[in-house]
Amino acid sequence: MKRSSAVERRAVLADEPVHKLPRQPYDDELDEEILDFYRDCLRALYRGKVPFLVGGACALAHYAGVMRNTHDLDVFVRRKDCKRALHALSGAGYHAHLTFPHWLGKAMLGDGYVDVIFSSGNGIVNVDDAWFEHAVPGIVLGLPVGLCPPEEIIWSKSFIMERERCDAADVAHILQALAPSLDWRRLIDRFGEHWRVLLGHLVLYDFVYPSERKVPAWVMRELLGRAMSEIDAEPAAEKLCQGTLLSRGQYLVDVDHWGYEDARLVPRGTMTQEDVAWWTACISRK
Repeated sequence: MKRSSAVERRAVLADEPVHKLPRQPYDDELDEEILDFYRDCLRALYRGKVPFLVGGACALAHYAGVMRNTHDLDVFVRRKDCKRALHALSGAGYHAHLTFPHWLGKAMLGDGYVDVIFSSGNGIVNVDDAWFEHAVPGIVLGLPVGLCPPEEIIWSKSFIMERERCDAADVAHILQALAPSLDWRRLIDRFGEHWRVLLGHLVLYDFVYPSERKVPAWVMRELLGRAMSEIDAEPAAEKLCQGTLLSRGQYLVDVDHWGYEDARLVPRGTMTQEDVAWWTACISRK
């Protein structure tokens, strides 16, 4: 797979023509006003010289051929660039604000939303330079963009296991399409101490596709070897719940009533009590 190390340096004029393209994930669902809003937001980020990548349904369609109607456009920026991105979108005439200080901003027009993402709901999947170094060139709504690398998409989607939304199928579809060409060492390193989450998705992948053996054998041996080495080890002394890294709602009983430490909170995690409280309070708004 061809990668670009200079996607963010690509210049695109604000009046770049919109070319005729294959169907986009949202073309059958949204009217032209919303699609123009998305295009204008991308151009505004270019005009503002804000480095960004496109992910979400657009990247999934590109990598795995999965077409899914969506009412938002996901752009990814470094944390340090989020304020500039929101300023550029606001300057283009749209309502833009920092929705959740620990990971997400938004720009809105009617039923259309542009999510400006610099981390993740659990606070651990941060957008850094490597996202841009390994970005993949693509076309979104007629404009050349950098797409989030498939390794980072797997990393971020692997932690989304909410009651109302689980991205395990997206992970499986990307693996089915790209497993032989992924940078597996980099992907394993991305998960770090949370490597069990990756192993869980790989085991599930083998269940979903029993006729496929696309994940390199050494990857499974390494991760299964780590798991085997811990079978007879003493359990952790801390009463810790890491389920909150997978779902913001389904493990609240553990941390609110059963005495478990919340793995999202500093110093173990990256979120403050205020971050968690605001993120939790908005569950009912989904």
